[in-house]
Order: sequence, then C-alpha cells, then structure tokens
Amino acid sequence: MSKTGRILTIFQWVLLAISAILVISLMVNVSEVESDPTMGSWINTNLIWAYILLAIGAGAAIIAAILHTVTDTSALKQSLISLGFMVVVVVVAYLLASDAIPTFHGVEKYISDGTLTPRISKMIGTGLYTTYILLFIAIIGMALSSVSKLFK
Repeated sequence: MSKTGRILTIFQWVLLAISAILVISLMVNVSEVESDPTMGSWINTNLIWAYILLAIGAGAAIIAAILHTVTDTSALKQSLISLGFMVVVVVVAYLLASDAIPTFHGVEKYISDGTLTPRISKMIGTGLYTTYILLFIAIIGMALSSVSKLFK
C-alpha cells in the first residue's frame, strides 16, 4: 500500500471513530424530557457532523472525478459531450417554459411578498421541463436497451 493509501485509511478510521463516539454519546444522553437542553445540543452536534461528512464525501467525489478527467483524455471528451448534452436539454426546457404566474388558491400572498415573480416562474418551469425531458430520454433508453437485447 502506498503512503497516500495509508494516510487515507488512517483518515477513514479517524472519521469512523469520531462518528461512533458521537452516536454513542447521543444514545447515552437520550432524554424523553422535552425541556432537556442537552438533548437538542447532542442532536445538533450529530447533524453538524453529518453535514461535515457529506461535504467531505462530495468534495472527495468531485476531486476524484476531476483528477480522472484530467489524466484520461477520452474521459475528458466524454465529459464535455455530456456537459454539452445537458446544456442543450436545459436550453430547450428554458425555451419551452412560460413566465406566466400560475393561478392557485393563495398565490396572491406569494406575489405580494415577492416570492413568486415571472422570472422565478420561468425557472420553475425550466426545472420541470428539464426533469420531463430527462425522464423521457431515460424511458426511451431503457426501452431501446431491452429491445436491442431481444435481437442479439
């Protein structure tokens, strides 16, 4: 095992030990009394630790993907093609989306406080259309994959 591998293994064990200590401490201090302030602080501590672990995991995944892309030119080409495809899908969804504000019970409240504007309505529509387009492409891809296996 390389020096980097050993350091990463030690780092993982340290994270696991901290996580175990926090969870055990939370379980030991569980209280059913609603006015117990220490219970809330233990829960907050564990939630903050979960956010830290999430950030570490997401950061490691992004760094690994970037390193793989930089070292492999075919992966870079595939990444650029995928990114271009996503841009095309989002642009098509943006062009399909309307900036009309929908009418529903209580919409006046959102319009008056500035939560719902034509721009926000267009962005929501873009997100929905992007989801619909990608779902349609996924379903077509699954169907074509199944059909192509029948003819092999």
